This record gives sequence, C-alpha cells and structure tokens, in this order.
Amino acid sequence: MTGEYVPENHPRTESLRIRHAIIDGLKNNVVAEAGLIAHGRGEALDYLIGEKTNPFAIKAIEAAAALLLLAKHPVFSVNGNIAALVPDETIDLSKAVPLALEINLFYRTREREEAIAQVFTSRGVSEDSLLGIALDKRTEIDEITHNRRIVDNRGINVADVVFVPLEDGDRTEALVSRGQKVVTIDLNPLSRTAQKSHITIVDNLVRAMPILVNKVNQLSSNSKEQLEKIISDYDNDLILKEAEKAIRSI
Repeated sequence: MTGEYVPENHPRTESLRIRHAIIDGLKNNVVAEAGLIAHGRGEALDYLIGEKTNPFAIKAIEAAAALLLLAKHPVFSVNGNIAALVPDETIDLSKAVPLALEINLFYRTREREEAIAQVFTSRGVSEDSLLGIALDKRTEIDEITHNRRIVDNRGINVADVVFVPLEDGDRTEALVSRGQKVVTIDLNPLSRTAQKSHITIVDNLVRAMPILVNKVNQLSSNSKEQLEKIISDYDNDLILKEAEKAIRSI
C-alpha cells in the first residue's frame, strides 16, 4: 500500500488508506478502472449513514451469518475491490462458515483473474480450492448477458446461497430467479442489488466484514432451530426502510 501518502495525523487517515488500497489494486491489475468509480460512489453514501455500522446493519449481519451457516453450499463471489480491500477478512469468513471463494468479474480478463488469484494464494489459499479460474470447470448462466454469466460448475452455478458483496443488480436478479438466495453488502439501499437480495447489509465493506466473521464464529455453536429463528424473524424490507430513513434524515 502507498502508505507514504497517508499522514497519521490526517483527519481522514483511514479513508485515505482505503483509497490507496484501491489505487494499488488498480496498479496491480486487481481492480478495474470502474472499481475506483464504484468506491467513490460508496464513500459518498457512507457519509450519509454517518460512516458507522448502524443497528440496521447489525441486524442484517446477524441474519447473514445465520443463513451462511445454514447453507449447504455457500459461495463467496470475489471481485477486484474485495481482493484489494478485505482479502484477509474474506479468507477468515471462508474458514469460519466454511464457504467456497469464486472469482467472478464484470471486467474479466485472464490477467485480472490471475492477479486476484495471486492475492489469495499468497495468503495461503490453495489454488485448487479457489474457484472461477479453471477454464475446464466453467459454465454460463443463461439469464445473464455480460461476463458475470461465466461461473464455476462447482461454485456459483450450484450454490444455494451466494454472497455478492458490492452492487451487481443484473446478477442478483438472475440468481434469485434461479431460486438461489443472495446476501449482499451494499451502501445504496435503493439499488436493485439491495432491493432484490434476501439479506442486505447496508454498510461499508471494510467495517461489515470483520463483524460478519465474528458473528459467524459466535453463532456457529447455535442449533439449526436457533439459526432458523433468526432468519424467520428477519425482514429485509424493513431493514432497507430503516437504512433509507437514516440517509434521508441527514
């Protein structure tokens, strides 16, 4: 990370660190150019929720943890921004649930796939367990017309729960139409992703992921019935309304 550009006494030190992580990701072919735009949009929305993890996000995180633990074949869909910002937390989550990691990109090139794979293999993830890069394991989702339609036969294609952090409305709608459950982290409660997902965590990715990992660990000893009760008590529409209210009250 280009830490030399981030003075410790700057009032927005952490925000600057995150920005430079995204910039480094672009330089290393991990982040697409559009990923910078997406991050800036998210940062603006984060201001509107007070740059904090609100109670509505905590409720969604608990429900997400319960759903992931109940899933028979959960898959985490990894893109460049995820690899740049929360690779360690992503690995921690994959171990805690456990769930599979699959690289799935809108701006897909073989170079980017390999660069993102390197982020995870350099942290101890075995190349064999990292989905989405083996050419002979690929298939396509007919309902999607862009590059995200290319999925791994062992992963997203057969998952019962797909964790799709960051906005991706077309794919979310397609997965839901196929009967798959979708969990997302999206700072925009009005996006199609947020509206169509089964569980929407309206929070900053870098804050939400560590909390989600901790919550999975806390709930891992709960019974199936206890986890199902958390899901049945959860109302995503209500959570989205609470998030929108928080934004409109600024």
